[in-house]
Parts: sequence; C-alpha cells; structure tokens
Amino acid sequence: MNNHLKLWCMTGFVVITIALWMVLASAAHGADPPHTSGNFPMISIGMDKAKGPEDVSVVIQIFALLTILSIAPAILIMMTSFTRFIIVLSLLRQAMGTQQMPPNQILIGLAMFLTFYVMTPVWQNINQNALQPFMEKKISSDQAITAALVPVRTFMYKQIREKDLALFVEIAGLKRPNTPADVPTMVMIPAFIISELKTAFELGFLLFIPFLIIDMVVSSILLSMGMMMLPPVMISLPFKLLLFVLVDGWRLIVGSLVKGFI
Repeated sequence: MNNHLKLWCMTGFVVITIALWMVLASAAHGADPPHTSGNFPMISIGMDKAKGPEDVSVVIQIFALLTILSIAPAILIMMTSFTRFIIVLSLLRQAMGTQQMPPNQILIGLAMFLTFYVMTPVWQNINQNALQPFMEKKISSDQAITAALVPVRTFMYKQIREKDLALFVEIAGLKRPNTPADVPTMVMIPAFIISELKTAFELGFLLFIPFLIIDMVVSSILLSMGMMMLPPVMISLPFKLLLFVLVDGWRLIVGSLVKGFI
C-alpha cells in the first residue's frame, strides 16, 4: 500500500510540474495558456514593509495561533482527563480478554466525549473570562492567556499528588512553594501527567482483580477435570462478560472515572 501511495504521489508531482512548465512556456511566448477561458482565482505570497507596529503584532499573533493549533492534540491528551480515561478503558479490555472488542475507535471516542464532559466547566470559564473579553478587545493577549491558565491550573492542581509535584520542584531547583499560584505552569504539567498515569494504573489493577479470580477458578476446575488441552480463556470469557453485564459494569466504571474529577 505504501508503494502505491508513493507511486501516486510521484505521478501527481510529475503532472503538476508539466502543467506549470506549459503555462510558463506559453506566457513567455505571449500566448494565452490553454484552458484559461474562465476566471480562476490567483494566490500570491509576498513580503512588504510593515506600516506600523500593529501589523507586526498581528503577524506574531497568527504565528502564535498556528503554533498552539499544532500542539492542540498534545494539550487535549496530556492536560485533561483523557489520559486516565483511555488507559483505564484499555486495561479493562485486556482484563476481560476480549482482544479488540470494543475496537480502539470506540474506546478513543468514549474517552474523548467523557473528556469533553469533564472539561466543559473549565472551557466555559476560559471562554467567559479570557476568550470573549479578548475578542471584544477589553483585555490584551497577555491578560487573556493569564486568565485562561487559571481554570486549567486549578483543574490540574486538584489531581496532582504532592510527591509528584515535589519531585519536579526539586528537579527545577525551585524553593518550596507556599501557594498553588507559586508553582510554575511548566512544573505543574509534568507533575499532573505522572499523577494521572499512576491513578490510571491503580484503577486498572483494581479492575483486573475480579476477572483474574474468574480465570483462576476456571483454570482450577479444568485442571481438576483433566481438560488440560482446553484453553481456559474460552470458558472464562463468557463468565467475565456475564459478570460485567450483571453488575452494569459500564455505568460503574464510567461513573467512577467521571466522579474522580468532580
């Protein structure tokens, strides 16, 4: 499939190059290029002197916005509740032994919408106190960024473990902070990430226990009956699914995950 993709890309590149060469050759000889009877838009990129400081400021803001959009997936994954959700759901699938069911697309979609649900109050706060005043030109861009970081930092600080925060404060060589406002954002982010990873693995361990007990019981029964050639997974999987459905597992797990951030 990669070879076919490379072939199509090379073919497209050659066709575009020949077309551009024909247009330039026709223009050099004073002839109209072929198939130019209609009006086609023209895109031009150029550089000119700025008329004032505000022009330079707008360009810098555009580059800053493009930079933020390029790292938006990392922000969504690592600075929200998405990390905990997707790890716990993946460990749940492994504990049940259902292989690729539910598929990765379902797990990622569920984790993403749960993240939107949990992070909605934070984003509403950002929109109300930072984005809208900035769009109405009531505050500057620096003030908008500062106001937008406040609810995000508050959300992350509630989930950070004290030991993890102390680790990165020590690595950064900073003094012991007295208040959360004294903790730099670049120190709070990695502390939040490893705290989420630890919490997710703790929840995953608790999820493994009941399914592990079922596997042990089924394996012991099969061994006592002399059915050593029969894979225990084939027998334990229906019981795992039955247990998960009887206890309404999805409601319990999703409810516990969401309530952990409230």
